[in-house]
Amino acid sequence: MSPGDGLILAAPHPAALDAAGRSARRGGNAVDAALAAAAALTVVYPHQCSLGGDLIALVHTPDGTVRAVFSVGAAALDVDVTALRAADRRMPAQGPQTVTVPGVVAGWAALAEAYGTPGALPAALRDAAGLAREGAVVSAGLARAVGERAAQVAADPGLSALLTGPDGRPVGEGDPLPQPRLARVLDQLAEDPVSFYRGPVAQALAAGLRRLGSPLTAADLAAHEAESAEPVTVEVAGVTWWAAPPPSQGAVLPSLLRAAADAAGLPEPERTLLLAARCQDASAARDRLLGDPHGQSLDLAGLLDPAPLAGRVPPDPPFRPSGDTVAVTAVDSSGLAVSLIQSVYQTFGSGLCEPDTGIVLHNRGSAFSLEPGRPGVLRPGARPPHTLCPVIGRSGALLLAAGCQGGRAQPQILAQTLPRLADPGTDPEAALRSPRWVTGARDIGFEGPTLLAEPGSLPMPMDAPLLGLPVVVTAGPTDLAGHTQVVRLARDGRLDGASDPRADGGTVRHTPRTAPVGADHRTGTSPDVTHHDPAAVFPEAPATALDNRISASPDHPAAPHHNRTDTPAPAITRTPPEGQRP
Repeated sequence: MSPGDGLILAAPHPAALDAAGRSARRGGNAVDAALAAAAALTVVYPHQCSLGGDLIALVHTPDGTVRAVFSVGAAALDVDVTALRAADRRMPAQGPQTVTVPGVVAGWAALAEAYGTPGALPAALRDAAGLAREGAVVSAGLARAVGERAAQVAADPGLSALLTGPDGRPVGEGDPLPQPRLARVLDQLAEDPVSFYRGPVAQALAAGLRRLGSPLTAADLAAHEAESAEPVTVEVAGVTWWAAPPPSQGAVLPSLLRAAADAAGLPEPERTLLLAARCQDASAARDRLLGDPHGQSLDLAGLLDPAPLAGRVPPDPPFRPSGDTVAVTAVDSSGLAVSLIQSVYQTFGSGLCEPDTGIVLHNRGSAFSLEPGRPGVLRPGARPPHTLCPVIGRSGALLLAAGCQGGRAQPQILAQTLPRLADPGTDPEAALRSPRWVTGARDIGFEGPTLLAEPGSLPMPMDAPLLGLPVVVTAGPTDLAGHTQVVRLARDGRLDGASDPRADGGTVRHTPRTAPVGADHRTGTSPDVTHHDPAAVFPEAPATALDNRISASPDHPAAPHHNRTDTPAPAITRTPPEGQRP
């Protein structure tokens, strides 16, 4: 697919922006640029994503079609569920029993085949191999993660080898991060991505998993395939939103976008109270109802429109919640847009780095329940409930792709940011800089349900509980409020976007016809005007009426609505968030 006259990408690390820029200069489209950024992130952000993690993406094509691409790995066929239940009522938080089949590489290959340009993915993988071989620079975010997880890093020989400097001390911000073993794997994948699942990489990885004590085998790896699925959708205030269906928690996002629209006309504090209440409802529904739709029937209606808790205490999740993730978003002037999210789940995933390949292994299996009868219960070959929540939105005036880091709080974060981002007149950087709140428990560092608020995010006094939840105000912006990435294409062809200032990244623009030769500079988020006519991407006339229709895949009925009372050489522009160092 051609990128038309320009594209913009948002990502949480400068190396990802550089990779996307190279892809654009080679003639790549939005998906090619996103894949290049994603590959680079597996090198520079091993605490958040790796070749050993999963991927979920949404893609909007120029004809207006939106599809979800799932590459979510399954539990081992030989997993011993009985032994795990005998050891604890919950899944382990980390360790070899939490490693499911990694889906990232198959997801990249599926996206490249369906939407990319020939040769773009191999080139991106070779670039990532070079980055790994030469040694990327440790970012502030990675340095924080190494410091916070020092004991975990020291306990695993693979992680320790990866994250310890020549002087024997943990790596710090600005230190080099050479990864020669990972570079060799990336070179092999550039020749044949399938080798990760059926080939020499798969054989090495399966042997390493066995030595680490994982039940995964070469047969489990060989059985993995990415899949394309119909997203769930909701129309709210003239905007159609698409989110990923189960096993993604994206299925609860429509209810929160409706709640945000319902609350928009209310005065404070009622506005915040309504949205926070619906966030609790959605979290409770996800914990009860989310699971792998393969091999069982899910209550999709209950996810799309969660029943109100009505003052009841949210149930204790049947798994150990956590999350660490990266989002990459891109759109080009043809109307091709992608929100791609990949993750190792918890910081450094399972806490294991397979030494021979240099691959950090995720702990997505910790999201399984061990309670019989739960939709998310651990079963041989089943996929776990998933936090990754990419989103696409389109009105008569704007097409946007968004995604965020934030674990189980991703729908809450998106519900607070997307309504503003859907306004073409909103500065996207200002929207992402605004303070946010999240609700959670152990996933945000508390034993019981708590509302964690950045300063200025709540319009009421903080000396009393909110909706029965204790309120904790942070000293300033916090990673727990998520790292959101957004890009937008306006009806007049203008491209803009922003990267969350809580992360290390920014945006990169490719403007082949409007910028001077070789330009590569950092500015604010002022848009670039391109020459491609994107009008065909949008509806004939902008919608204006409030419309709360909701739909899902043909296999599942729509949910009822619960009403709550309460030419020249191309140019690359890289834009860091205001005040953010690269």
